Amino acid sequence: MSIEAAVIQYKKDFVPAFEQKQSLLKLTTTKEHVLNGNQATFLVSGSGGDTAVTRGTNGQIPYGNPTNNQSTATLVEKHAPYELTGFNVFASQGNQVAVMRNASIAVINRDIDLTILAELANATNDFPSTAQTASLSMVTGAQAILGNNDVDVEDEDNMFAIISPAFRGYLLQTTEFASGDYVEMKPFNGPARKMFRWAGINWIVSSRLTGLGTAAEICYMYHRNSIGYAVNVGEEKVFAGFDEKQGLSWSRAEVYHGAKLLQNNGIVKMTHDGSAFVAT
Repeated sequence: MSIEAAVIQYKKDFVPAFEQKQSLLKLTTTKEHVLNGNQATFLVSGSGGDTAVTRGTNGQIPYGNPTNNQSTATLVEKHAPYELTGFNVFASQGNQVAVMRNASIAVINRDIDLTILAELANATNDFPSTAQTASLSMVTGAQAILGNNDVDVEDEDNMFAIISPAFRGYLLQTTEFASGDYVEMKPFNGPARKMFRWAGINWIVSSRLTGLGTAAEICYMYHRNSIGYAVNVGEEKVFAGFDEKQGLSWSRAEVYHGAKLLQNNGIVKMTHDGSAFVAT
C-alpha cells in the first residue's frame, strides 16, 4: 500500500566504519624518540660470535674489539588532512567535524603499521620455503630458526608474531593452541584481545599484511631488538579548526617517523596460504 507524505528519520550520531584505528605494531619495536633532526641511528653491539682464547706462545692474551653496527632510520613526514565547507558540515548528517578528526587519527595510525611492515619485509629468513597453512610445525620451525641464530626465544616480553586473520583461523583449529589440555587461556572462551600470548610469543592479528587473503600472505615472527622505529617527540599530533575566511572546517594529523631493520637474523618471514578463508 502507498504511504501518504512518508517521513524518513536520520540517526543523528554516525556509525563508525569498519577500519583499523590504532597502531598495533608500534609497541613491538625498539623505539627512539627524536627531539630534532630527520635521522635516528641505532647501535647494535655484541661479541660477534667470538670464542674464548688462551694465551699465545709469547705468553700474552690476545685482545679483540666488540662488534658495533650502526643502522640509521630516516624520518619522513606524513599527514592525514581533511576539510569540509561550513555549509557541508551544516547540511550533512552526523558530526562531520568529529568524522574528519577520527579519520585523520586512523590514517596516521595505519601508516605507522605500514611503515614498520615495509621494513620487516626487508628480512631474508624465509620459512617455510613454499606457502603453507598455519600449523604447530610452522610456528615451532620459525622459533627454531630464531633459536639457531642465538635469538632468545624465551624472552617472552620481547618476542612477537604478526599474523593474518586466516593464520589465526588455522591456529584456532590446532589442538595445542585451543585445547585446555595445553593452554590456560582458552581462545574460544574470550574475551577478544588485540594481543595474545601463546608458545612464548605475543601474537598480533593484522589486516595490513602483504598478500592478505591470498596464497602468499607474508607474516612475521621476530624479536623486538630486530626492528627499530624512530618517531618525533610527542609522536602523532592531531589538529582541528575552522577557517573563518574561507568558511572551512578542517582536521589534520601528522607524524614524522621511520623504521629500520636492525638485525636480520632476528626476523623470520612466514609465507602463509590464507586463500581458503576469503568470501566468495
